[in-house]
Amino acid sequence: MELKGKKLVFVGAGNMAEALVRGILKVDLIGKENLLVTDVNPKRLEFFDKALGVKGISDNKQAVLLSDIIILSVKPQMMANILGEISGVVQPGQKVISIAAGITTEFIESKLAKEIPVIRVMPNTPALIGHGMAGICAGKYAQDEDMELVGVIFEAVGKVVVVKEEQMDAVTALSGCGPAYIFTIVEVLTAAGISLGLPEEISLPLAIETVEGAAKMLKETNEGPSILRNKVTSPGGATMAALNVLEEKGFREIFIQAVTVAAKRSKELSIIN
Repeated sequence: MELKGKKLVFVGAGNMAEALVRGILKVDLIGKENLLVTDVNPKRLEFFDKALGVKGISDNKQAVLLSDIIILSVKPQMMANILGEISGVVQPGQKVISIAAGITTEFIESKLAKEIPVIRVMPNTPALIGHGMAGICAGKYAQDEDMELVGVIFEAVGKVVVVKEEQMDAVTALSGCGPAYIFTIVEVLTAAGISLGLPEEISLPLAIETVEGAAKMLKETNEGPSILRNKVTSPGGATMAALNVLEEKGFREIFIQAVTVAAKRSKELSIIN
């Protein structure tokens, strides 16, 4: 699907909007002259202008009137106010994409009060470097071509999976929040290396490259994590000793509990609105 000439606005110029704009520009999906961002913070608008060459304005209504595709990239707690502000100017010919955690397509549709195609997306920040992962689901009025359009946008910065709306909180908890889990693991591995006498400038790259290498093995060997783990775990060896400690401390249960809590919080955000 060709998007050249389409005008796209990000309502909200936060970190995820920045990641997506950078990714879109990197692959030349949409020219910067057809991108627009809005925000209440003039410093963020100045940043997008100077660092990325993308125009920013503070008037959400004006921005929506100028655009074919509207990406709502505001905090979930702000969504009701933003929708109330723009509902009078959004037209059925436009596409509305929400990347706000927990906000349902039904909620957005009810506030727009027109038969507007709405697609809900949960991306993650690796979109900044073209390795994002996004779950997408369709609202009541979204057609196949609308889903295709959203797929093209987010595939420009990573990979996309289509899910049912009731699965979106799980997507949020797993991949949306997931980079923070991995950053924490790298942080902990680095600290462990330092505690064993390695300087940080050695410990940190060891941890980073280990995580990256393990992820590439999962993708390129087509072998599951259990199989690969067993291949590097010798009976009575150092790896087994470490894994035994993790099992004893309830590592699996803690991680599952954490992801479950994240999914619950995502669901709660829809109730807040």
